[in-house]
Amino acid sequence: MDLRQFLTCLSLCTAFALSKPTEKKDRVHHEPQLSDKVHNDAQSFDYDHDAFLGAEEAKTFDQLTPEESKERLGKIVSKIDGDKDGFVTVDELKDWIKFAQKRWIYEDVERQWKGHDLNEDGLVSWEEYKNATYGYVLDDPDPDDGFNYKQMMVRDERRFKMADKDGDLIATKEEFTAFLHPEEYEYMKDIVVQETMEDIDKNADGFIDLEEYIGWQAYQGGDC
Repeated sequence: MDLRQFLTCLSLCTAFALSKPTEKKDRVHHEPQLSDKVHNDAQSFDYDHDAFLGAEEAKTFDQLTPEESKERLGKIVSKIDGDKDGFVTVDELKDWIKFAQKRWIYEDVERQWKGHDLNEDGLVSWEEYKNATYGYVLDDPDPDDGFNYKQMMVRDERRFKMADKDGDLIATKEEFTAFLHPEEYEYMKDIVVQETMEDIDKNADGFIDLEEYIGWQAYQGGDC
């Protein structure tokens, strides 16, 4: 696959990633955009660079010389070539774009995993998470900032239990990822809806009225 074919393939894969239908019920939790650049290859390939590399990695490439960029791209292409046959297929490129799009999730999970797997057994129990996250709150039930950490802990425990498929209150890395990023998992959608309702329904009457909805949208910085 030469460079022109590769960029054409990249554009097709980008279009594929964006073609998934979006229903109104998905307006609260959206998948991250591939790029905030304009997708117009006649002007530039900036959008494709963000989609292919991830926005943060693309910024790094902008600072490299052409020789350094070529060398770095060669290393990335070897990672994309899953079967190591020397060719990048459309499916391999799709998988890479999905990975680049969600890289921040994996990085967040890795960072938090190290801080919560206290006994380093490759698992995170609810007790480990609770002690690492809320230990100081349990020691001081009335923190100075007045925030209701106990309520947050109850909410986290509820989400942890739903992410924990086998119900042993010990999370594998996949279950821990579902706990931290429930919007990425089909079986966690009920908890996403429940938590979103709780965030918007300020008077806790079980309904969202227009004032609550507009207030939440204004807080999110979104459009109604």
